[in-house]
Amino acid sequence: MKIFIHHLPALIIGFTLGITAVQTELALAVKNGWDSLPLGDLRTFTEVFDKIKNNYVEPKDDKTLLVSAIEGMVSDLDPHSSYLSPNEYDDLQAGTTGEFGGLGIEVGMEDGFIKVIAPIDDTPAQRAGVQAGDLIIRLDETTVKGMTLSDAVKIMRGPPNSKLTLTII
Repeated sequence: MKIFIHHLPALIIGFTLGITAVQTELALAVKNGWDSLPLGDLRTFTEVFDKIKNNYVEPKDDKTLLVSAIEGMVSDLDPHSSYLSPNEYDDLQAGTTGEFGGLGIEVGMEDGFIKVIAPIDDTPAQRAGVQAGDLIIRLDETTVKGMTLSDAVKIMRGPPNSKLTLTII
């Protein structure tokens, strides 16, 4: 009993500091918006993740499942948003610097086809009559259905003055 009483002030100070630290963390969490996390939905996500990982007909690793979840979340935002892997992002960055030829169109994906968002003034696409809303269904003899946007853009970019036949509806 004497040992307990001797350590009582240290225990009280430790307990008080612990409570203060927890309250500070909670206050910071609320300030940073953590109180608005949809915990029920996150719980559902982890349950579905677990079911797929353990019961899907083919084995799927954690990274594949998480990347697929991210891709789905981002692509659901709007028709023009897509998640880029680090390699795809590096390719995009490389493609926006240096010298390359192009058609002169801003594009996105719609129903598996390349959709023209807008032709750029004084470019081959504008001179050929490409218009906003056009759907590109073939690049030369290759159908774009099932092709990623980044793969299609790689084909549409090329050395200056190179030729590419587009099939547009």
